[in-house]
Amino acid sequence: MRRFHRISFPLLALLLTLTGCSVNPVTGQSEFSLVSPEQEVAIGANNYAPSQQSQGGRYYLDPDLQVYVSSVGRKLAAVSDRPNLPYEFVVLNNSVPNAWALPGGKIAVNRGLLTYLEDESQLAAVLAHEIVHAAARHGASQMTRGTLLNIGAAAVGIAGANYGLGQAGAQVAQLGAAAWMARYGREDELESDRYGMDYMVKAGYDPYGAVKLQETFVKLSEGRQQDFISGLFASHPPSQERVNANQAKAATLPKGVTNRDIYQRKISRLKRDEPAYKAQDEAIKALNNKDAKGALAALDKAIAIQPGDGYFWELRGHAWEMLDNAANAEKAFTAAIGKNPDYFSHYLARGMLRYEEANKTGARSDLEKSYNILPTPYASYYLGEIALDSGDQQNAIRYFQTAASGSGEIAKKSQERLAVLELETAPHKYIPSKLVLGDDGYLIIVIKNNSPVTVTNVELQLTKMLNSFIADSTSSINGPSKLAPGQQVSLQTRIGPFKESAEASAYRIKVSRVQIAAQ
Repeated sequence: MRRFHRISFPLLALLLTLTGCSVNPVTGQSEFSLVSPEQEVAIGANNYAPSQQSQGGRYYLDPDLQVYVSSVGRKLAAVSDRPNLPYEFVVLNNSVPNAWALPGGKIAVNRGLLTYLEDESQLAAVLAHEIVHAAARHGASQMTRGTLLNIGAAAVGIAGANYGLGQAGAQVAQLGAAAWMARYGREDELESDRYGMDYMVKAGYDPYGAVKLQETFVKLSEGRQQDFISGLFASHPPSQERVNANQAKAATLPKGVTNRDIYQRKISRLKRDEPAYKAQDEAIKALNNKDAKGALAALDKAIAIQPGDGYFWELRGHAWEMLDNAANAEKAFTAAIGKNPDYFSHYLARGMLRYEEANKTGARSDLEKSYNILPTPYASYYLGEIALDSGDQQNAIRYFQTAASGSGEIAKKSQERLAVLELETAPHKYIPSKLVLGDDGYLIIVIKNNSPVTVTNVELQLTKMLNSFIADSTSSINGPSKLAPGQQVSLQTRIGPFKESAEASAYRIKVSRVQIAAQ
């Protein structure tokens, strides 16, 4: 059973006075929301570009397809319950069959989904569904629920997890914000299906496109095709319930156009390039199995069909890296940048290679370009190393802090770097200490090493306070000679004896100096 944390009445009252209830523009129902419409639009706008980058970037090989999908989306948005939202529609260069909407009408559909659709009415069903998510403020509802849960979690001291992008060289990473926004609840999904069909009819489309779309997805889920299960089904799970609801709804609506011939013409390049993307999948599998030559053979097939996709060339670079051929790897990464100069991953790959090849100037240029497009933990870490090499400790700390907030090996390395840099100036940040009153009335110092490195020769500063703001006296105390990561020690002092804890509360303790043990 799901457990909800109780929110204190004063805090809840404050939240209600700040925002209160709002009306769902689609259903007309009153809903509690902590996010204003203006905030909603700003959140979507700020996250749209990074969400695209983290999921493959824009599909740039066929600009006419972008125009076409956007035209269908705008036709539907114009008849929505919030036609004045700053809607945008984009096709992403991503094989995973998925579509998503950020707050404020920022919508994306992957090329991988377009190849499974049969006509324009089915595309309209996808886009109308996402438009309802935006128009009905489902994202704001998600954020409100998340905020309330976070408030409850904070009240009981539950720490949240930090998220970052995955390892460089992976095909696409789902950005936390976009993936989270896509996980709408069952009622939101049914609501988007239902009202999306209304939008379809108003725009002149056949509502049975929504029925056929869900029927196709149910069949594919029963076939357990992993690309669907891990992609679209993770965020918009299909079900016979949704098929039945769409059928019942469609039976009450007038028929419209399907525009099958137009749609098939518009996706003809995608269909023609399908074998290239299947070869790309083979190459990725080969790279994961450390089969660089097999990856190169698969990529030769992909490039022969579609030489313009920069990611094929980036993968070639990773294969050449695996074969310890840095010269060929750099040529491949450079070719990738030439094909698509707007994608963060190509610059990141070449920048990391150049760093390892001791070309710090070239590495810095590439990594800064990558970071400016999408600030990933890998770009942050290597830029931190370069800043450290040049003596720029302030920027090094800033970059390492960004990288340390991620997860995995790169976050661990960044945390170690930060500890080494900051232990010199602020050891108490990593090695907290406190005073407790022993049973005999004397103070005990408790010290714990929360840093990822071993420290030695710990020194502490003991201060007796005259009052809450003025120190009466300060003295130094020798702490443990060695303290390993995670280790906690207690030191008995001869300060006391105190009859009451109030007397002991006049003392303050802080780690003032440490040395980092030789690694």
